[in-house]
Amino acid sequence: MASWRDDYVGRSQMVGAAVAAAWLVALTVADALVSGDRVVLTPLFGIAPLIACAVLPGVMTAGFAALAVALAAVAGVWDGTWGDPQQVVRLVNVVLVGGVAVVIAAVRVRREQHLARVEVIAEVAQRAVLPTFPKVAGCVAIGVRYVSAAKDAVVGGDLYDYFHSSAQTRFLVGDVRGKGIAAVEQAARVIRAFRQSAAVRVGLPAVAGQMGGYLAPFFDEEEFVTGLLVDASDPREVLLVSCGHPPALLVSGGRGVLLDAPVGLPLGLGGPYEELRVPWHAGDRLLMYTDGLSEARDGGGEFLPVEELGPVLMLGSVDEAVDAVLRVVRAHVPRGDLGDDLAVILLENLGAVQGDEPPESPSPSGPGSHTSREAPR
Repeated sequence: MASWRDDYVGRSQMVGAAVAAAWLVALTVADALVSGDRVVLTPLFGIAPLIACAVLPGVMTAGFAALAVALAAVAGVWDGTWGDPQQVVRLVNVVLVGGVAVVIAAVRVRREQHLARVEVIAEVAQRAVLPTFPKVAGCVAIGVRYVSAAKDAVVGGDLYDYFHSSAQTRFLVGDVRGKGIAAVEQAARVIRAFRQSAAVRVGLPAVAGQMGGYLAPFFDEEEFVTGLLVDASDPREVLLVSCGHPPALLVSGGRGVLLDAPVGLPLGLGGPYEELRVPWHAGDRLLMYTDGLSEARDGGGEFLPVEELGPVLMLGSVDEAVDAVLRVVRAHVPRGDLGDDLAVILLENLGAVQGDEPPESPSPSGPGSHTSREAPR
């Protein structure tokens, strides 16, 4: 993530320095060509450090300010205004403007560094919250990806989790309203609520209700989290509960169908919730995702047609299919820059429980393990 930020800052500084330098050169030439008794351009030299302070650090801005003052003094010589009280006022003006520009640059850099530290802390916290998924759990193969948003976007509250035991295999994908540290903190609470509720042998609507009841005291009036709960314990049918979240995509025979489960309120805003039961067969795949996928827009403002991803989701293994979907998303949005974080889970029905059972999910009170986080390409 730091690499694209460094490249972006480097390009911005190069452009800013080039524009400020071009302004000084053009103004110097213009001042030499214009007669001093008709028009005096000296005060305009102060614009160069103002241009520089928008993107350059204080030291480089100070360099442009000093150069602007020097050129303003030289201009007074060839204009024949050197020693004139009005020329002194013009020079003082350029000096003051340059000094203000240096202060602005220093304040801007300090604020940017503070925001960068906050963003790094939020990203590290988010990585710690999100768990690592097994390749197989029960009767399903699993592919998971979390993709950071484009540059200048703050870490969001996208989340996912799973619970697997000898009796149940359940999944969650969700999106907390908000950005930054606060959203990551709420995402951790959502995952904690899911682990506590999913471990109990109750239906998914009850799980959603228990999660909402646990989360409600932690949310203010404008906070909530959308979520999609999936129970893939049975290789003959998959169960879904929507808490105001984008619908899952079921792919069977290469054709994708959006599963319009009864939409309940987002978690934290109250229930009740209804369950959708959908038959599925060995080889079928189910895509769970956040709105970073469904709301990805092209240059014309058109959303990505999620239901048309069916053929892509059947390519190779689940990991290869998820990577193919990410390539489609990047090709759809301008310059490949995502406007929002994106979390996806792809499940494949293997037809039966596979071999030895993997270890059970972390205990409801246990911390989440680390997960990889893919940067924009």
